[in-house]
Amino acid sequence: MSAHRERAGLGFAGLCALNGAFVVPVAHLTTERGDPLFVAAATTLIAGLAAAVVLAARGQLGVLVRGGKALTLAGLGALGTMIPNLLFFLGTSRTSALDAVLCLQVEPAYSLVLAWLVLGHRLTLRRALSAGLLLTGIACAVTGESAADPVGIGMLLATPLAWQLSPLLVLRRLSEAQPELLTGARYLWGGLWLGLAAALFATAADRPLLPDRLAEAQLPVLALQGVLLSYGGTMLWYQAIARLDLARATAVVVPSIPLLTMATAFAIVGEVPSPQQALGLGLVAVGVLSFVRAPHAVETRERVPTQTAPLGAAAGDEAGGDTA
Repeated sequence: MSAHRERAGLGFAGLCALNGAFVVPVAHLTTERGDPLFVAAATTLIAGLAAAVVLAARGQLGVLVRGGKALTLAGLGALGTMIPNLLFFLGTSRTSALDAVLCLQVEPAYSLVLAWLVLGHRLTLRRALSAGLLLTGIACAVTGESAADPVGIGMLLATPLAWQLSPLLVLRRLSEAQPELLTGARYLWGGLWLGLAAALFATAADRPLLPDRLAEAQLPVLALQGVLLSYGGTMLWYQAIARLDLARATAVVVPSIPLLTMATAFAIVGEVPSPQQALGLGLVAVGVLSFVRAPHAVETRERVPTQTAPLGAAAGDEAGGDTA
């Protein structure tokens, strides 16, 4: 690896971590000011438009709606984006930003179990202990003085499980698809499914699809959330892992996000971590770092990033397995 390529990879990894630190606080801000279902649909559709521009430029936009892969790609949008985004935005609206970002770090534990049950990867002591450490950190933070909403916490803890299921679909049915196509399917199809859900819910509740509280000032924030934080974060992650090995990129990015979120949560929504939350953040960061730095075999393909990539990208054993 050339020094220039390595520096570029580290630069993209740093930008990815910085981008990820804004995801949850901005989501907390937008769902606090607007209907969470509408925010989820609008954010994902806007990210989908950005993905559509890239796919159109590559001549691949039609693949999403025709051909043998179209139905599977639509399913990927539902499983990989609609369900987790719904859980993520609804959960974030009911908790603090710090509690939200901590709950999302449960993903390595899900990955460990799914890789064992579905892919047959053996459990290792180091990864089991690392997962236990990050779970302890999450429990320490959300059971403290914050009096977090248990429903919101439950939704956020379920979000990474939905993220982890989508790579299984990719491995089984879409193993040859390019990252840009997979990302486009997740945002475009996921946005359409969420938009349909928002429309049906508004009709059932006999209220307008566009919330009355939606102000023009919110539109730029939703655009920022969709284009930069969602789609942009995904593309930054791919640029990082194209230049660095996956373990190194993950080790740089993922543990940084909960720690950086302390600063962004204070700047955006004015949250200051309690001593128990700070302790939980520290335990989670150490647990995730230990988990992703455990030795592993070379993976056979790039992992599929989550909606808030790479908040949940640390855990995957979608291919390959541990050697220690």
